[in-house]
Amino acid sequence: MDIQISNIDKSFDDSGSRRVIFRRASALLPSGKISVIMGRSGVGKSSLLNLISGIDLPDKGFIQVGDHCISFMNDTARTIFRRRHIGFIYQFFNLIPVLTVLENVTLIAELDKVPQKTCRRQAQTLLEQAGLWDRRHDFPETLSGGEQQRVAIVRALVNEPDLVLADEPTGNLDQETGAKIMEMIATLARKKNKTLIMVTHSPDAAAWADQIFSVDSGILTPMDSDTNG
Repeated sequence: MDIQISNIDKSFDDSGSRRVIFRRASALLPSGKISVIMGRSGVGKSSLLNLISGIDLPDKGFIQVGDHCISFMNDTARTIFRRRHIGFIYQFFNLIPVLTVLENVTLIAELDKVPQKTCRRQAQTLLEQAGLWDRRHDFPETLSGGEQQRVAIVRALVNEPDLVLADEPTGNLDQETGAKIMEMIATLARKKNKTLIMVTHSPDAAAWADQIFSVDSGILTPMDSDTNG
């Protein structure tokens, strides 16, 4: 699904003053492509993902996700939309420590009332692709950082979301592991024709992009991209 960001403003209270994050920012992030957001720390890259997913709302302007204007939905509608259409990959994995690998992967789909057999079949397919089916009964603390991130990727894709949002997915990994994880994310996203929007500081990760945007002074600016994918 295409993501249309239209003239959004966003600011936050910061120690009694108002800090502007976005000022009339606009962009088109096309369906089925990998779009990367780059910029220095604190400029609003992660805030943009929150706005696209409807976790937060712009002060002005709107964001259209496919046929849905997520900025104008109520809280309940946005929550349901996220659960059904958006997968998240985080820098620090965000796995639930008391759940096994398989339970972590299938949790969101089960919350969305997807039949258990369907959940397990899709989870098995993706965990096998990730080389982790034999670890399905293990707990996150027994896995390496790279293995935990692979579980997080599978969890993001198991519900067949139209849109995947990745926030520094290789930022907590060494360079070699990060390269393998990025290859997995990009390969699965392209194979399943998912729209992937990724925040990263890593030029190696950004090299997989179909398009790159920089965030600076509240503006989204297209940059040249050189994709390896």
